[in-house]
Amino acid sequence: MKIATFNVNGVNGRIDSLLCWLEEARPDVVCLQELKAPQEKFPYRALERAGYGAVWHGQQRWNGVAILARDVDPIETRRGLGGDPQDSHSRYIEAAVNGVLVGCLYAPNGNPAPGPKFDYKLAWYDRFLAHAGYLLESGAPVVLAGDYNIIPDDLDLYSPERWQDDALFRPEVRALFARLLAQGWTDAVRHLHPEERIYTFWDYFRNAWGRDAGLRLDHLLLSPAIANRLERAGVDREVRGRPHASDHAPTWIELCEV
Repeated sequence: MKIATFNVNGVNGRIDSLLCWLEEARPDVVCLQELKAPQEKFPYRALERAGYGAVWHGQQRWNGVAILARDVDPIETRRGLGGDPQDSHSRYIEAAVNGVLVGCLYAPNGNPAPGPKFDYKLAWYDRFLAHAGYLLESGAPVVLAGDYNIIPDDLDLYSPERWQDDALFRPEVRALFARLLAQGWTDAVRHLHPEERIYTFWDYFRNAWGRDAGLRLDHLLLSPAIANRLERAGVDREVRGRPHASDHAPTWIELCEV
């Protein structure tokens, strides 16, 4: 079972690129972030023709998350996080697919930090950690995949000294990621590649792609009930180098069958 996460940075504007990658990679499940499309504008017909069922949580202009499944319709189990009825951002959706519970997240960026946006990020993560803990207590096989907007460690970015005050790398957010792992989640990519410098994002500015000045922002966390099925993990870097590409590349895992 191949599960991928991909911040598409505008699903309608990059639908051709997305469809091309789906045909090449043939993932069984895909978590998409930053749809930048309201609910009624999500291109589900094009994805349906490509063989993918979908559930999605859209938002005008910003945010937005979706879960795609090949040859099956995902069964939605949750839309949004609890704990803040005033939060209208489309940042989390959850669905069951072929016996696996998949949570797709697009965490807040949080810049500039400190400030209100950073405070919102920290509060959002408090709610997310509470839900992640609840999922672990269930004992279900769970994958939490998405753009976490956290750089967990020095190994996960090209120049740590330049990012010390950024909301993606501040000690507070790295501590949040460490708290997730301490709950019992497995960082799939880092688990299989403990010493390798792996990136999933390259900014559009300052020739970041050409210089390989990247960051690892996109993560797939596995619950104990499914972590022992992990076989492979990687990043489809070449997708980032294509014309009109997202600034993220698809990140994926492969799980053995039960």
